[in-house]
Amino acid sequence: MDSKKSIKSKIIAHLDGDLDINELNELFTWINKSKENSRYYTELKDLWEASTSNASEIAETEKEWKRFIERVGKRKRKVLFGNNAIFGTWRRVAAILIACVIISSLIIKISVRTEPTYISSFAPKGSVSQMVLPDSTIIYLNAGTEIKYTIDKKSRKREVFLNGEAWFQVTEMKHKPFVVHTQFYDVSVLGTEFNVKAYGSDSKIETTLEKGNVSISPPDILKMDGNVNLMPGEQLTFDRGTNDMIVNKVNTKLFTSWKDNKLIFINMSLEQLIILIERKYDVAIEVEDNSILDYHYSGTIKNETIFELLDIIKFTMPIRYIIENQKIKISKK
Repeated sequence: MDSKKSIKSKIIAHLDGDLDINELNELFTWINKSKENSRYYTELKDLWEASTSNASEIAETEKEWKRFIERVGKRKRKVLFGNNAIFGTWRRVAAILIACVIISSLIIKISVRTEPTYISSFAPKGSVSQMVLPDSTIIYLNAGTEIKYTIDKKSRKREVFLNGEAWFQVTEMKHKPFVVHTQFYDVSVLGTEFNVKAYGSDSKIETTLEKGNVSISPPDILKMDGNVNLMPGEQLTFDRGTNDMIVNKVNTKLFTSWKDNKLIFINMSLEQLIILIERKYDVAIEVEDNSILDYHYSGTIKNETIFELLDIIKFTMPIRYIIENQKIKISKK
């Protein structure tokens, strides 16, 4: 990525979703090298988004203008070759006034927007996605995760709305905090690295801090006096069933390694493991004997296929599996 031309083409390819993982990492490395690189990326992204979002409106405006010019041109020719010069002059004045009205209405149509426009990114099951926000914040989305954000330079804070799990490397902006909204609580930061796991179907919601600091607003049902502040290496867990909110010291790599396409488990129940496997591999698993859900597993998943992983698990647990009608069925051995 030596020349500006090649950098520009890579950024455009990234915005079109045409870069592979290695090219994305190369682009992110270049963006983070300097503020000038970050600024160039943001400017180009703003231009790209403006061009794609307004293209249809601009095209329609051009069509309306051409139709108007054609109508005015026909009327003008009739007046010039007619017998009433005074009437022709008034027709020209009227045409100018009509043009002003139409131009004004088109400008209002394009520029006035009362509701913010949200941009959504989604990582389907079986994949991990990467994205870069206009402020150069880097986000990894775990499988089955959706995130929404809006570009509003006048806003006093940067906001994203998360349903699922995401790892954040937030660009520091002292006068513009970054807020992650989940269904359960909000996480506010200035500049930091942290992970939020907030799937709507999970019983426990987790925020794990690697660097910097975060402030978490407890859900209303807890009726707490203030926010909970985390230090690096700490994790806040909110149990939706008991409404307990607990902060513990943890090995953060156990909860963030998924972004590097690696999952680490320590004494994880088979019930939790099945949920993660279904998301990672985009498969459906059916358990025929619920008593095996209490079995626990420790290990690491990196590049194994779903069948290699199941073979490993069945050697450490008294279980067996079969594939029937495109569904994996697990039973007690």
